[in-house]
Amino acid sequence: MIKQIYLLCAFLLFQVGLHAQEVTGLTGTVHNQKGNAIAGAAIHLLNTNYSVSTNSKGSFNLGHIPFGKYNLQVSASDYATSIKEIVVNNTLSQIDLELIASDKQLDEVVVTAQKSAENINNVPLSITTISASQVEAYGIRNVRDIRTIIPNLYAGNPGDGRNVVSVRGIVSTSYDPAIATYVDGVNQFGLDTYISDLLDVERIEVLRGPQGTLYGRNAMGGVINIITKQPGNTTSGFAGIDAGTFGQQRYRLGLRTPLIENKLFFGATGMYNVQNGIYTNEFTNARFDQFSGIMGSYFLKYLANDRLSMVLNVKHNANRNNGTFPLVGSMEAAFDNPFKVNQDAIAQMVDNLINASLAVNYVTGKLNVSSQTAYQSNYRFYKTPIDGDFSPLDIVAIQNNFGKDWNKVQVLSQEFKFSSSTAVESRFNWTGGLYGFYQHSPTKQGTHYGEDAGLYGSPIVNFTNLATHTAKNMGVAAYAQLGYAITPQLSATAGLRYDYEYKKLNGFEEIIMDGMMPSSSPDFERDSKSYHAFSPKVILKYQPVANSNWFASYNKGFRAGGINQTSTESLQFVTYRPENSNSFEIGSKNTFFNERLRVNAAVFYTEVNDAQVPTLILPEAITVTKNAGKLRSKGAELEISAIPVKGLSIDYNLGYTDAKYTDLKLGKENEVLNLDNNRQVFTPNFTAMLALQYAYELSAEAHIKLIGRGEWAATGKQYFDLENKLEQKAYGLFNAKFGISSKKLDFFVWGRNLGNKIYADYAYDFGATHLGSPRTYGLSISTKF
Repeated sequence: MIKQIYLLCAFLLFQVGLHAQEVTGLTGTVHNQKGNAIAGAAIHLLNTNYSVSTNSKGSFNLGHIPFGKYNLQVSASDYATSIKEIVVNNTLSQIDLELIASDKQLDEVVVTAQKSAENINNVPLSITTISASQVEAYGIRNVRDIRTIIPNLYAGNPGDGRNVVSVRGIVSTSYDPAIATYVDGVNQFGLDTYISDLLDVERIEVLRGPQGTLYGRNAMGGVINIITKQPGNTTSGFAGIDAGTFGQQRYRLGLRTPLIENKLFFGATGMYNVQNGIYTNEFTNARFDQFSGIMGSYFLKYLANDRLSMVLNVKHNANRNNGTFPLVGSMEAAFDNPFKVNQDAIAQMVDNLINASLAVNYVTGKLNVSSQTAYQSNYRFYKTPIDGDFSPLDIVAIQNNFGKDWNKVQVLSQEFKFSSSTAVESRFNWTGGLYGFYQHSPTKQGTHYGEDAGLYGSPIVNFTNLATHTAKNMGVAAYAQLGYAITPQLSATAGLRYDYEYKKLNGFEEIIMDGMMPSSSPDFERDSKSYHAFSPKVILKYQPVANSNWFASYNKGFRAGGINQTSTESLQFVTYRPENSNSFEIGSKNTFFNERLRVNAAVFYTEVNDAQVPTLILPEAITVTKNAGKLRSKGAELEISAIPVKGLSIDYNLGYTDAKYTDLKLGKENEVLNLDNNRQVFTPNFTAMLALQYAYELSAEAHIKLIGRGEWAATGKQYFDLENKLEQKAYGLFNAKFGISSKKLDFFVWGRNLGNKIYADYAYDFGATHLGSPRTYGLSISTKF
């Protein structure tokens, strides 16, 4: 099948190549409002391989461009990014571009939310973009840090450094997330293969609402799309050091350079991260949750010609944590004695992750073709057991250190995408594609009942319940999206995706007494299930003027069902059905006063059927997912960005979500609980962020600025369990930073949660709680070259 697909792609490329196109040379200059040339400005024709930088005189030469309609993106340090629509023909050979200082005008933002680069103001979706400069300004180091920056998004840390993310009331606490995360075009398949640390980021795009048509599995609540910086013709790099309380240290280094001008480029970034831990273990009177990690990302980019490009990328993380899961048994205990644990077993986590991908793009004046091949691997285990009772007693401990043949998740995926060329002037635009994946997950985990297990109700002590399973998942999908301009102001988009997934699980469980050998002939259990669904979407967009966009949409979301691993009380696998949603949205995007004010707003309504509810089963520490009923989520969002006066930037967002179960029946201790009208878990009823930054120019010639920044992040009331007994009340956090920025060197002092607010970041439904970080402060020094 794969061979036939490659032959089809080759045939399409050959046919496109038969049609010669008219071309013309395109040169130009870039200058500021005073008429001064801007050197080093990046010029890029969106959705093509044409990209250059200006020379010392501000001039550039893009070469011979096929006739057509393009969007030209221009960006430079200290200037607002500009997007200019141009039509290349016989009459256009020279173009003059003016950039305005970034302290006077907002950036015009490019996104790839619809798998094609375009101006964010023209995209009929609720999408928020965090630029590279904003990543630095907010101090975003992890995907978890974008919460409250994005309206109606929450992210919590369950205690092992991974992220559980919810958007608009759509959430999953299982290993299959409800919000898809892409890094450089690669779907981070699940929490096991998830890269959460961020380094050298170009931008972060967050799409809210179902995105199944173009993104497929795990995108029922939205998509987090992370794009890192790629190398080009200009040699550039950075180095940085961050140091703060609790022994925080981050060392960052990166280099991007051409190996062969206009042909071959190389980029490498790396980071070493260490922290002493914010918890103290009273059992040992020593620091707990001590973390260290090394990550790297390497790019090799090849431009065969103006049409064909290839990018090879390898990312790796190697993390160690001495004292994973700094949890206490109840929320009350966590608040009464914050950042203190009392555990006799100290889990030492080893987490090794590799993501590798090859992206191939072929661009013509008629058709664009791309291929994304990816391999992901995560080997994660604990050298020493996890304290399953979170106490100094020897009751329960979780073991999974059984060698490299176990607890190593591997995923192979392939996507082919075809789309119409944006250079062709037509009322129609279209995108289509094929996607496939294979996942292999062998797991072995033991629950050890120790000397004090009798206090837990166990009739015997000093034994292990050992569960051994192998899961194999595979799936294929086909999707298509068609857009049509009904009038110059009114357009419609329709899309459809078909997903098929097959899941297979086999395994066995056995009881092993301490000092005894395991059984030689355990009883095996096997099961398999397949799931399929169609996911349609319809969007209507009205754009009366260039700076105003109104849209209405309908999307159907889908998340496949699955097979639960057994608890040690039963040898029978339990399956759960697919989850699906119907979502409606109305939104508006507007800019005013020559890009000095941007206002976006949206309202949404979503119904979820056969809602999947994961529950952690103790003491085995196995997640069991059940279909619990129906969920209804509705709400509104507002985003405002402004530069009212030179040097002052204001960002404000507000999100409101009312997510409740309209039908929820949950079995507990031989009874059925009626939880109708209970609120969804991990879903604050509101989120808000106000960020103020002022930059005072000390020297225009040397590009030296004095910068002060303050942020107020508010999170509304939320619950961590379906019975709505574990409640975190609304709270606010204040962050600030102050320092000097220049063209080559930045120096800042910063503080986060300066009010030292104690709050629950994550809590399990049985009560174990992980607190959010207390007050931290430090300094950051970085240089650019």
